[in-house]
Amino acid sequence: MTEHPCNESTACWQAWCDGSAAPNPGKIGIGIVLISPEGTRMEKSLAIGRSGCNNQAELHALSLALDLALTAGSQTIHLSTDSKAATDWINGSDTTSAQPLATLIADIQQKMQHFQCARIFWIPRHKNGEADLLSRQALGLPGVVLREKSKHRKHH
Repeated sequence: MTEHPCNESTACWQAWCDGSAAPNPGKIGIGIVLISPEGTRMEKSLAIGRSGCNNQAELHALSLALDLALTAGSQTIHLSTDSKAATDWINGSDTTSAQPLATLIADIQQKMQHFQCARIFWIPRHKNGEADLLSRQALGLPGVVLREKSKHRKHH
């Protein structure tokens, strides 16, 4: 029996992706942190030279992360994004009628087929701080400190 290429014991490439639009809609900046199974780290901060909304920015970041991983020789990848909408669209649990978004989603789904395994996961924004910072830097925006909310509540 062969193992599934994306199970817990298999080393996968990891990517954290984020996109920013300033203003929204406005210029698009994307940020990507890509780490190989051996620990090689690549960061990308890029203003893509076009305008769009925040959802387009998030999708462009995911698309470029797939391109970078393929170019680097990845066969398996886990992509993390703080865009619940993008995650749901790509995973097929939701749809959009906006043609520019639908085109990007179809492009990402096509790219994912070039991998033995490619999965996209939603993560909370505070766990995507490095990619967020890179996307904002691409647009010349200041970084935002993202902190995890306390799990303990004060009793009054």
